[in-house]
Amino acid sequence: MPQTATSSNESVQIPAKAAVKPGVLRTYIALMKPKIILLLLITTWGAMLVAGGGRVGFWTFVWTTLGGILSAGGSNAINHYLDRDIDELMYRTKRRPIPAGWVKSSHAIAFGIVLNILAFALLSIQINLLAAILALMGALYYIFIYTIWLKRRTHHNVTIGGVAGAIPVLVGWAAVVGGLDLTAWLLFLIVFLWTPPHIWALTLVVKRDYARVDVPMLPVSVGESKARRQIWFYSWTFYASTLLPTLLRSMGWFYLIVALITGGLFMRGAYRVYREGQKKEAFSLYKYSLLHLALLFGGMVVDTVLIRSYPWMGW
Repeated sequence: MPQTATSSNESVQIPAKAAVKPGVLRTYIALMKPKIILLLLITTWGAMLVAGGGRVGFWTFVWTTLGGILSAGGSNAINHYLDRDIDELMYRTKRRPIPAGWVKSSHAIAFGIVLNILAFALLSIQINLLAAILALMGALYYIFIYTIWLKRRTHHNVTIGGVAGAIPVLVGWAAVVGGLDLTAWLLFLIVFLWTPPHIWALTLVVKRDYARVDVPMLPVSVGESKARRQIWFYSWTFYASTLLPTLLRSMGWFYLIVALITGGLFMRGAYRVYREGQKKEAFSLYKYSLLHLALLFGGMVVDTVLIRSYPWMGW
């Protein structure tokens, strides 16, 4: 969904999609939320490359990627179905396929179920059972724990629900080595702790949308001032977690430099949100957090390849 920001505190907004009905293929792709899928794939790919020491078999890479697309896309399609009542009332979501009338709700949920079945079958046959089970667990957690149970009941929805977005890291790791170790769980922790400040920064921008449909996102439930303090606190927790791979000898000096620099920029953005409380600062932090996560995983991959190729560059 296209996103824009202006210098005005009140004019930062995320516009709705155009009213022109897309074709069938584009409609079903929209149900899968491809932008979210891309973010999940970045962390999955990063975990795979780190687990494989910079080398991953071609077909392992292809089948894991396809399985991840099917699993995440299916979960997102079911999310469209479950949130169809509030999506039609929120400005930034009212042009999603179901509220816009581009696809029947029954077709959307059927599509989501089929994609998740295909994902499990594909990963279990072509990769391994652990990767398939983890992908299914991520889908079920997102659907039942986050969307159905937490999202409309508590402002802790994001802090607890963030597990779903961190599981693809474990899927990628398990796909390459067939198991999980300390480094895999450190990567999981990083994504898990990254999620709250990332999502809360966006909800500060679109608070009125969530308030309109009584979804207790943090700024709606506790107010913007407390939400900004929570962003500041969780940002420190996330920043600290990004240093753990080096402290525990899972990563080397190159990753540490990347984590320190990119994390410093993240903390500067979080501080501006905390101190100034402007929507433009919140939206800037949200956008940067996307880049930050990608840079972190890129740093992990480069660090892993350097140490594999030149052991003397490690610790």
